[in-house]
Amino acid sequence: MIQFKTLETSQIEAITTMMQDFYAIDNYPIDVEVSKKLFQEFITNEHLGKSWLIYSEDELVGYVILTFVFSFEYKGRIAFLDELYIKKIARGKGIGTTIIQFIKEQAKQLNVKLLYLEVENHNENAQKLYLANDFEVHNRKLLKFKF
Repeated sequence: MIQFKTLETSQIEAITTMMQDFYAIDNYPIDVEVSKKLFQEFITNEHLGKSWLIYSEDELVGYVILTFVFSFEYKGRIAFLDELYIKKIARGKGIGTTIIQFIKEQAKQLNVKLLYLEVENHNENAQKLYLANDFEVHNRKLLKFKF
């Protein structure tokens, strides 16, 4: 059975440990201490978003983070599925689909008008998961400016 538990301050160590594993997949840099401070801010400000730890049979197997943005184009709150990580031992067991359904339900309850996400080009399994759960390729380019 899959369970979702809202992230609490006492669990920041657990989520940042998984975050390190997630970032290592694509060799993304991570400053764990900065991430811990960001989680402190994130948890205490409900306007920023929500995060859940994911358990399978009472074992911690992943996490998911949903962040909020306001959009005039989409007439209100939109959300960015910022991170979805499932430990290697739990992949390929249908947990991803359960997570997506949970996020859709949560987003609807939170009055989200649209869900965005980004996925690495090489991550075909994630792309298949999202496409199979009614996400569609957005024909816009995502650009960034970093300070």
